[in-house]
Amino acid sequence: MNERRHETWGLSPDDVALWHRHDYLADRLRIRKGNLLYGQGEVSPHFFLIVSGEVRVSCFEENGQEITIEVMGPNALCGDAPAFDGLPRFSTAVALRDSVVLRYDARRLRDAFATHPELALSLLRIVSIKQRVLAIRLEYAFSYPPEERIFHLLRRVAATFGTTTPEGREITVHLTHEQVGRMTGTSRVTVTRVINRLRNRKQLIVRGQRFVIPHDDSSGGGAEAWPETRAEASNTR
Repeated sequence: MNERRHETWGLSPDDVALWHRHDYLADRLRIRKGNLLYGQGEVSPHFFLIVSGEVRVSCFEENGQEITIEVMGPNALCGDAPAFDGLPRFSTAVALRDSVVLRYDARRLRDAFATHPELALSLLRIVSIKQRVLAIRLEYAFSYPPEERIFHLLRRVAATFGTTTPEGREITVHLTHEQVGRMTGTSRVTVTRVINRLRNRKQLIVRGQRFVIPHDDSSGGGAEAWPETRAEASNTR
């Protein structure tokens, strides 16, 4: 039986292929479930491309509360920005299941960028998309009520990891109410209530443990209403 996927972010196929073509610049590591890839506050030149498995990237507040930033599965890059700025990491990455990763060293890549500028451009594109996603989430966190924060997250995941059906965009990864709550700064109970309200208003279809976002008729409906690339999905509102 296939394991359920929970990831909420990943790279475009072109970026994935590019970094895999240059995997000779990386170390291949196996990370056991529950072990850290890196910890909040540490300084390190390493960043990681996930080959298999699943990793939760989160940050901890002073009171110990954990806030999930993203859940990353195969073909996602994490820890990249702090590997280059030399400052303490603002997040922690822990393996949610046994994982295989490629560990890149920013110091080694400085020379590689001179002969392979496409790597630098790819990294710049990835960091820019991440910044856009975080900026939109920050806007929602401070300016919008819980219901809109939760619906925005579902739309973004549907755009990134979704399949277009006659009814709408079906999310193909499994999102628990607890996971949604951690990513939107709400409680599991609030998530459940919001999902029920969205379903009653026909803004959300629930198929067992899968969510479907109905097509938006106001934007033309059908497949054309959904982004075609990960970069476009990052701007989904």
